[in-house]
Amino acid sequence: MALFDFLTQEIAIDLGTANTLIIHNDKVVVDEPSIVAMDRSTGKIIAVGKLAMQMHGKTHDNIKTIRPLKDGVIADFAAAEHMIRGMIKMINPGRRLFSPSLKMVICIPSGITEVEKRAVRDSAEHAGAKEVYLIHEPMAAAIGIGIDVEEPMGNMVIDIGGGTSEIAVIALAGIVCDQSIRVAGDGFTTDIWDYMRRQHNILIGERSAERIKIEVGSALSELENPPPDFAIHGRDLMTGIPKEITVSYSEIAHALDKSISKIEEAILKALELTPPELSADIYRTGIYLTGGGALLRGLDKRISLKTKLPVKIAEDPLRAVVRGTGIALKNIERFKFLMP
Repeated sequence: MALFDFLTQEIAIDLGTANTLIIHNDKVVVDEPSIVAMDRSTGKIIAVGKLAMQMHGKTHDNIKTIRPLKDGVIADFAAAEHMIRGMIKMINPGRRLFSPSLKMVICIPSGITEVEKRAVRDSAEHAGAKEVYLIHEPMAAAIGIGIDVEEPMGNMVIDIGGGTSEIAVIALAGIVCDQSIRVAGDGFTTDIWDYMRRQHNILIGERSAERIKIEVGSALSELENPPPDFAIHGRDLMTGIPKEITVSYSEIAHALDKSISKIEEAILKALELTPPELSADIYRTGIYLTGGGALLRGLDKRISLKTKLPVKIAEDPLRAVVRGTGIALKNIERFKFLMP
């Protein structure tokens, strides 16, 4: 079999709304924004990932940037296929005489419909996959942070990504109850953009709103070690002239309050649906927080205050899901029953 190993390439993909990560040979080989740039006149894809992100919001009429995923699912089928294909090419940039057949494990939101599932599978097959397995994001996140999912022990995992927030209680290698809401990192970015427009009369781009979220984003209006105020540039809506304003973390906490409250509601609902024996386990083990949203300052503390449960942020929360997907790929026979 070893002789033919080079004919098959095994890859694990975390196909995210904001970022796509690929694991090959136990290493994260691709970590790129989920975006493509297309030439309108020819319909050709001219850039994928970071290069396309640099063009986002700065293009002329002839170039269009597309984010193929929205709310954790594929919104533009053709662009998604080009994006997956472009990112697979990044794994081995050297020209090969032939392309190996691909075996993929892709993670998907737990609240996904059959049609949306089919779209992910089809996109992967069109991009050259011979075998495609799907795994739910909260399950992949749990495996990625080192939880033994097969034990008769209840664990609650919250994965706040770009498009969806996945809340799941996992026991005996299955999801007992889950809540999947389409409020996550992208929603936070939109909240900041909206707040700047209403409160400061300044129009900023999506990338600038994202920068604010990273630099001074917060879930609490009072932090122990607050980040310094952040200067942002945009267009004054009254005069149309570019201007600079400074924003503080407490302002952003106020802007994000409504979205974070929705996530808190979903967590409480999931806890409400949890069988009593598993609730007892969660009281002991606490809640695990993964995904890019876990990096929002004070979010763990805020959820802990709301649920009165300990909240632990996974180490390297951005890569927890893709790590779990990679482990599932290596032990495909053991985890095959987890694949929907």
